[in-house]
Amino acid sequence: MTRRTKTKLVSIAALLMLAGGGAVAAQMAGAPAQAPATHWSADLPAIRRLAAMIPGQRPLRINMLKVAESRRTKNFSVQGAPADPSVQARTVFQVVYRDGTVMIDAGMDQQVHNFFGRGVVEPYMPDAFQEVQRALRGAKSIVVTHEHGDHVAGVIRGADAEQLALKTLLTRAQVDTLLNTPQMPEIKLTPALAARYNVVNYEKYMPYGPGFALIKSPGHTPGSQMVYVALDSGREYLFIGDVTWHMDGVRQLKGKDAPWITENKDQVMAQLQWLNDLGRTEKNLFVVASHDEEQHKELLAKKILGGKLE
Repeated sequence: MTRRTKTKLVSIAALLMLAGGGAVAAQMAGAPAQAPATHWSADLPAIRRLAAMIPGQRPLRINMLKVAESRRTKNFSVQGAPADPSVQARTVFQVVYRDGTVMIDAGMDQQVHNFFGRGVVEPYMPDAFQEVQRALRGAKSIVVTHEHGDHVAGVIRGADAEQLALKTLLTRAQVDTLLNTPQMPEIKLTPALAARYNVVNYEKYMPYGPGFALIKSPGHTPGSQMVYVALDSGREYLFIGDVTWHMDGVRQLKGKDAPWITENKDQVMAQLQWLNDLGRTEKNLFVVASHDEEQHKELLAKKILGGKLE
């Protein structure tokens, strides 16, 4: 992140100028969202080219931190899987440049976490969320993979929300959901707070920083997006949010089987197919699911992800 790009990473003018290959519009709050696509596809070479459009040094490393757990049997995460005990980790990720950080997702407070337990008390790590809040305050910018409470509440609720909004990028679809049909009352945006975010509306892909691009991926939610990051070392990452809750969904081409969620299954299956194809052909690309505790342990053990925020 050079001086040129960190001054206003989400500058609307810069996005319009740099996104000619994929982002056709960057619109402030109040502009109409584009109609949702009925089909979904993505092209990794095009995404790589887009991530290289913004000049500057690429990131050095990526960290993650878990703030909570949901205890659910695996069959909810992967259709047809056995009803074995499984942990869904609630996480954030931190992309570290030489001169600053970008946060991917923002975590959640205890009250929002309680919503996901549906009356069952599940593990929550308040000290970890304090670290997340510190990292959010120190970040140059913040993006979210989608508009569910465990990913976005950290930039909506709390004393710092108005200031964090000024450096948070949300998509038009994310804002529309948070204004009109939020997952829970606790994350409903007011028009006044919505106006403080940097709101964009891009068609397919959008460059966001050196080695950093966003991929429009509606399906799990209308505002879902994946995040591509290429490090200075050449290692690549794809943060897929909740396309799947467990990487077996990608490996087996199986969607979720959770009665409490509503998804566009055709779009999600197209995304699972694309990710499955990448897994067979791209050996330097690490596809990271937000909630797969087993995968996270492996990536941390191999130092592919760092285990604390900076």
